[in-house]
Amino acid sequence: MIQEEAPARLAIVDDHDFVRDGMKDMLSGIEDLEVIGEAADGQEAVDLIRRERPDLVLMDVRMPRLDGLEATRIIKRERPQTSVLMVTMHENPDYLLEALRAGAAGYVLKDATREDLVSAIRRVLSGESPLDPELAADLLRRLAEEAQEPAETRSPEADHPELLQPLTPRELEVLALLALGRTNREIAREFGVSRGTVKRHVENLIAKLGVSDRTQAVVRALELGIIS
Repeated sequence: MIQEEAPARLAIVDDHDFVRDGMKDMLSGIEDLEVIGEAADGQEAVDLIRRERPDLVLMDVRMPRLDGLEATRIIKRERPQTSVLMVTMHENPDYLLEALRAGAAGYVLKDATREDLVSAIRRVLSGESPLDPELAADLLRRLAEEAQEPAETRSPEADHPELLQPLTPRELEVLALLALGRTNREIAREFGVSRGTVKRHVENLIAKLGVSDRTQAVVRALELGIIS
Protein backbone atom coordinates (compact mmCIF):
# COMPACT_ATOMS: atom_id res chain seq x y z
CA MET A 1 0.00 0.00 0.00
CA ILE A 2 1.40 3.40 -1.05
CA GLN A 3 1.53 5.88 1.81
CA GLU A 4 0.24 9.34 0.94
CA GLU A 5 2.67 12.21 1.40
CA ALA A 6 1.85 14.46 4.35
CA PRO A 7 0.66 17.98 3.44
CA ALA A 8 3.12 20.85 3.68
CA ARG A 9 2.80 22.68 7.01
CA LEU A 10 2.20 26.43 6.77
CA ALA A 11 2.11 29.33 9.22
CA ILE A 12 0.37 32.66 8.60
CA VAL A 13 1.73 35.84 10.20
CA ASP A 14 -0.18 39.12 10.04
CA ASP A 15 -1.33 41.63 12.64
CA HIS A 16 -4.80 41.90 11.10
CA ASP A 17 -7.30 39.16 11.95
CA PHE A 18 -9.22 39.58 8.71
CA VAL A 19 -6.06 39.07 6.61
CA ARG A 20 -5.16 35.86 8.43
CA ASP A 21 -8.75 34.64 8.18
CA GLY A 22 -8.81 35.44 4.47
CA MET A 23 -5.64 33.49 3.80
CA LYS A 24 -6.85 30.54 5.86
CA ASP A 25 -10.11 30.52 3.87
CA MET A 26 -8.20 30.57 0.57
CA LEU A 27 -5.99 27.68 1.70
CA SER A 28 -8.76 25.58 3.17
CA GLY A 29 -9.58 22.46 1.21
CA ILE A 30 -6.14 22.31 -0.44
CA GLU A 31 -5.13 18.73 0.28
CA ASP A 32 -1.35 19.19 0.00
CA LEU A 33 -1.28 22.31 2.22
CA GLU A 34 -2.14 22.60 5.91
CA VAL A 35 -2.20 25.75 8.07
CA ILE A 36 -0.79 24.63 11.42
CA GLY A 37 -0.56 27.98 13.18
CA GLU A 38 -0.82 31.75 13.00
CA ALA A 39 0.75 34.75 14.68
CA ALA A 40 -0.16 38.43 15.03
CA ASP A 41 3.34 39.93 15.20
CA GLY A 42 6.96 39.10 14.49
CA GLN A 43 7.80 37.91 17.99
CA GLU A 44 4.81 35.58 18.03
CA ALA A 45 5.99 34.33 14.64
CA VAL A 46 9.46 33.49 15.95
CA ASP A 47 7.94 31.65 18.93
CA LEU A 48 5.54 29.78 16.63
CA ILE A 49 8.27 28.65 14.25
CA ARG A 50 10.44 27.47 17.15
CA ARG A 51 7.53 25.44 18.48
CA GLU A 52 5.82 24.10 15.35
CA ARG A 53 8.61 24.07 12.76
CA PRO A 54 6.48 24.71 9.66
CA ASP A 55 7.72 24.16 6.12
CA LEU A 56 6.74 27.64 4.97
CA VAL A 57 5.70 30.95 6.54
CA LEU A 58 3.53 33.64 4.96
CA MET A 59 5.01 36.74 6.63
CA ASP A 60 3.53 40.24 6.77
CA VAL A 61 5.96 43.16 6.59
CA ARG A 62 4.83 45.80 9.05
CA MET A 63 3.80 44.46 12.45
CA PRO A 64 4.11 45.55 16.10
CA ARG A 65 6.93 44.42 18.42
CA LEU A 66 8.97 42.87 15.61
CA ASP A 67 8.52 43.54 11.91
CA GLY A 68 8.44 40.87 9.24
CA LEU A 69 11.97 41.44 7.96
CA GLU A 70 13.60 41.14 11.37
CA ALA A 71 11.45 38.13 12.24
CA THR A 72 12.54 36.52 8.96
CA ARG A 73 16.22 37.11 9.78
CA ILE A 74 15.79 35.38 13.14
CA ILE A 75 13.80 32.48 11.69
CA LYS A 76 16.26 31.86 8.86
CA ARG A 77 19.19 32.03 11.27
CA GLU A 78 17.61 29.51 13.65
CA ARG A 79 15.78 27.33 11.13
CA PRO A 80 17.16 27.86 7.61
CA GLN A 81 15.10 24.99 6.18
CA THR A 82 11.84 26.91 6.76
CA SER A 83 10.87 28.96 3.69
CA VAL A 84 9.45 32.46 4.05
CA LEU A 85 7.17 34.23 1.58
CA MET A 86 6.72 37.91 2.39
CA VAL A 87 3.18 39.28 2.10
CA THR A 88 3.15 42.82 0.74
CA MET A 89 0.81 45.41 -0.73
CA HIS A 90 3.24 46.64 -3.38
CA GLU A 91 5.88 45.19 -5.69
CA ASN A 92 8.69 47.50 -4.54
CA PRO A 93 12.11 46.30 -5.84
CA ASP A 94 14.02 48.01 -3.01
CA TYR A 95 11.85 46.33 -0.39
CA LEU A 96 12.05 42.99 -2.18
CA LEU A 97 15.83 43.25 -2.24
CA GLU A 98 15.79 43.76 1.53
CA ALA A 99 13.48 40.74 1.87
CA LEU A 100 15.94 38.57 -0.07
CA ARG A 101 18.76 39.79 2.15
CA ALA A 102 16.69 38.81 5.18
CA GLY A 103 16.23 35.28 3.82
CA ALA A 104 12.87 35.32 2.02
CA ALA A 105 12.24 33.15 -1.02
CA GLY A 106 10.06 35.85 -2.56
CA TYR A 107 6.71 37.47 -1.97
CA VAL A 108 2.98 37.34 -2.59
CA LEU A 109 0.71 40.35 -2.91
CA LYS A 110 -2.01 40.85 -0.32
CA ASP A 111 -4.64 41.02 -3.05
CA ALA A 112 -3.42 37.81 -4.72
CA THR A 113 -6.07 35.42 -5.96
CA ARG A 114 -6.41 31.97 -4.42
CA GLU A 115 -4.80 30.48 -7.51
CA ASP A 116 -1.81 32.87 -7.35
CA LEU A 117 -1.31 32.32 -3.61
CA VAL A 118 -1.38 28.53 -3.88
CA SER A 119 0.87 28.63 -6.96
CA ALA A 120 3.50 30.76 -5.19
CA ILE A 121 3.49 28.46 -2.16
CA ARG A 122 3.76 25.31 -4.26
CA ARG A 123 6.54 26.77 -6.40
CA VAL A 124 8.68 27.48 -3.35
CA LEU A 125 7.96 24.10 -1.77
CA SER A 126 8.88 22.32 -5.01
CA GLY A 127 12.17 24.19 -5.41
CA GLU A 128 10.99 26.70 -8.01
CA SER A 129 11.11 30.48 -7.64
CA PRO A 130 7.88 32.43 -7.05
CA LEU A 131 9.46 35.53 -8.57
CA ASP A 132 9.07 36.77 -12.11
CA PRO A 133 12.30 35.70 -13.89
CA GLU A 134 13.21 39.24 -15.00
CA LEU A 135 12.57 40.67 -11.53
CA ALA A 136 14.53 37.82 -9.91
CA ALA A 137 17.48 38.35 -12.25
CA ASP A 138 17.51 42.10 -11.54
CA LEU A 139 17.39 41.62 -7.76
CA LEU A 140 20.12 38.98 -7.86
CA ARG A 141 22.27 41.24 -10.06
CA ARG A 142 21.99 43.97 -7.44
CA LEU A 143 22.94 41.49 -4.74
CA ALA A 144 25.93 40.40 -6.83
CA GLU A 145 27.10 44.01 -7.06
CA GLU A 146 26.84 44.34 -3.30
CA ALA A 147 28.75 41.09 -2.79
CA GLN A 148 31.70 42.60 -4.69
CA GLU A 149 31.95 45.54 -2.26
CA PRO A 150 34.86 45.61 0.22
CA ALA A 151 34.12 43.41 3.25
CA GLU A 152 34.03 46.35 5.67
CA THR A 153 31.13 47.95 3.77
CA ARG A 154 28.91 44.85 3.75
CA SER A 155 26.10 44.16 6.17
CA PRO A 156 26.65 41.64 9.01
CA GLU A 157 24.26 39.22 7.28
CA ALA A 158 26.89 38.71 4.56
CA ASP A 159 29.14 36.61 6.83
CA HIS A 160 28.52 32.87 6.48
CA PRO A 161 30.62 29.75 7.03
CA GLU A 162 32.26 28.12 4.02
CA LEU A 163 30.71 25.08 2.36
CA LEU A 164 31.36 21.72 4.01
CA GLN A 165 30.69 19.86 0.76
CA PRO A 166 31.94 21.24 -2.57
CA LEU A 167 29.66 21.76 -5.54
CA THR A 168 30.09 19.66 -8.66
CA PRO A 169 30.87 21.33 -12.02
CA ARG A 170 27.29 20.72 -13.21
CA GLU A 171 25.87 22.15 -9.98
CA LEU A 172 27.96 25.28 -10.54
CA GLU A 173 26.55 25.54 -14.06
CA VAL A 174 23.00 25.18 -12.75
CA LEU A 175 23.70 27.75 -10.03
CA ALA A 176 24.93 30.27 -12.60
CA LEU A 177 21.68 29.87 -14.55
CA LEU A 178 19.60 30.20 -11.38
CA ALA A 179 21.35 33.52 -10.81
CA LEU A 180 20.07 34.63 -14.22
CA GLY A 181 16.51 33.87 -13.14
CA ARG A 182 16.15 30.77 -15.35
CA THR A 183 13.39 28.27 -14.60
CA ASN A 184 13.91 24.51 -14.32
CA ARG A 185 12.30 24.10 -17.73
CA GLU A 186 14.75 26.58 -19.31
CA ILE A 187 17.76 24.99 -17.60
CA ALA A 188 16.65 21.53 -18.74
CA ARG A 189 16.40 22.81 -22.32
CA GLU A 190 19.86 24.43 -22.04
CA PHE A 191 21.52 21.17 -20.96
CA GLY A 192 19.32 18.77 -22.92
CA VAL A 193 18.19 16.91 -19.79
CA SER A 194 14.87 16.31 -18.05
CA ARG A 195 13.30 18.75 -15.60
CA GLY A 196 13.54 15.99 -13.01
CA THR A 197 17.32 15.96 -13.41
CA VAL A 198 17.47 19.74 -13.00
CA LYS A 199 15.23 19.52 -9.94
CA ARG A 200 17.64 17.06 -8.35
CA HIS A 201 20.55 19.41 -9.04
CA VAL A 202 18.63 22.29 -7.44
CA GLU A 203 17.76 20.14 -4.42
CA ASN A 204 21.45 19.24 -4.03
CA LEU A 205 22.42 22.91 -4.24
CA ILE A 206 19.86 23.83 -1.59
CA ALA A 207 21.16 21.09 0.73
CA LYS A 208 24.85 21.87 0.24
CA LEU A 209 24.35 25.60 0.71
CA GLY A 210 22.22 25.03 3.81
CA VAL A 211 19.22 27.06 2.63
CA SER A 212 15.51 26.42 2.05
CA ASP A 213 14.96 27.44 -1.58
CA ARG A 214 16.59 28.27 -4.89
CA THR A 215 16.47 32.04 -4.39
CA GLN A 216 18.38 31.81 -1.13
CA ALA A 217 20.79 29.32 -2.75
CA VAL A 218 21.84 32.06 -5.16
CA VAL A 219 21.99 34.66 -2.37
CA ARG A 220 24.22 32.39 -0.28
CA ALA A 221 26.46 31.59 -3.29
CA LEU A 222 26.89 35.29 -3.99
CA GLU A 223 27.79 35.98 -0.37
CA LEU A 224 30.37 33.16 -0.40
CA GLY A 225 31.85 34.33 -3.70
CA ILE A 226 31.02 31.04 -5.43
CA ILE A 227 29.39 32.98 -8.27
CA SER A 228 29.53 36.65 -9.21
